[in-house]
Amino acid sequence: MISETQKDLLLKFGDHLETLRKSKKLSFRKLALNCDIDYSDIKKIEKGEKNITLLTMVELAKGLGIPLKEILDF
Repeated sequence: MISETQKDLLLKFGDHLETLRKSKKLSFRKLALNCDIDYSDIKKIEKGEKNITLLTMVELAKGLGIPLKEILDF
């Protein structure tokens, strides 16, 4: 079970990821094609329903065409 603080952090990260994705004009499926992550997992990440690993963050950054540190700057 995750705490409210952890849930809040997941939601903030998800909002940030959604903002980055939309700023690049990418759909869930387009982003999924750019990286090795299923589009349904990207939806779950953006909704704060999925806790991800460092390797997933690396894939997301690659798919968005941005440095990893930008993914973490939220």
